[in-house]
Amino acid sequence: MKPNMNQAQAMKQVQRAQAEMARVQEELKSDLVTASAGGGAVKVSITGDLNVTDVVIDPRAVDPDDVAMLQDMVVAAVNEALRQAQDLANQKMSRVMGGLGLPGGMGF
Repeated sequence: MKPNMNQAQAMKQVQRAQAEMARVQEELKSDLVTASAGGGAVKVSITGDLNVTDVVIDPRAVDPDDVAMLQDMVVAAVNEALRQAQDLANQKMSRVMGGLGLPGGMGF
């Protein structure tokens, strides 16, 4: 039994969505977001596919008597960079899904 025209069109849309999602996922590997904490004392850069590429710590932020504060700043910068990278990925994936007439915001 042959699929009807609506099924064939839906299948083509799914295939286009898969190809576009793969393209966006590849693109996210080179997208970069940077976040900072402690007034710029700690900066973290992360790719759109969530790989940390760089951590920069201002030497003035290194206080051997208060390592906990530096650790907190690193955690804050990493978490903010992750949030920004996830937002970027969600925006790009939502555009892909919305452009194909499929529901966006699929939790990417």
